[in-house]
Amino acid sequence: MFLFQFLLVVHAVIAAALVGVILVQKSEGGGLGMGGSPSGLMSARGAADFLTRATSILGATFITLSIVLAVLAAQGRSTKIDTSLARGAAATAPTVPAPAGDPNAAPFSAGAQSALQNQAAPAVDNGSVPLAQ
Repeated sequence: MFLFQFLLVVHAVIAAALVGVILVQKSEGGGLGMGGSPSGLMSARGAADFLTRATSILGATFITLSIVLAVLAAQGRSTKIDTSLARGAAATAPTVPAPAGDPNAAPFSAGAQSALQNQAAPAVDNGSVPLAQ
């Protein structure tokens, strides 16, 4: 567990360094890169080479650590698939009785027929005025 936590902290530091190195690079539009003296390590050519190498090394390290952390996180986990819920769902599924008239009819056809025949709700006369006569 300690190794995983240590590598996770190293991974976060590498990610922050990678973001920093990418932001310092000079883009074609002007970017955040800073100029330097015309000769030496941080010249325009030297800085580009150094930052390009640093980006590729940090990127490769970031990807490698991502894979290592994924492998470490998967260790000790069971790969067995729990099928207890699938078995329980089939046993507890509600059954809808078929309509009495037609055994091949859909389960909702009896309700639809009674609604069409206005048998679902009996007419109630509460003394109100009808809307249309």
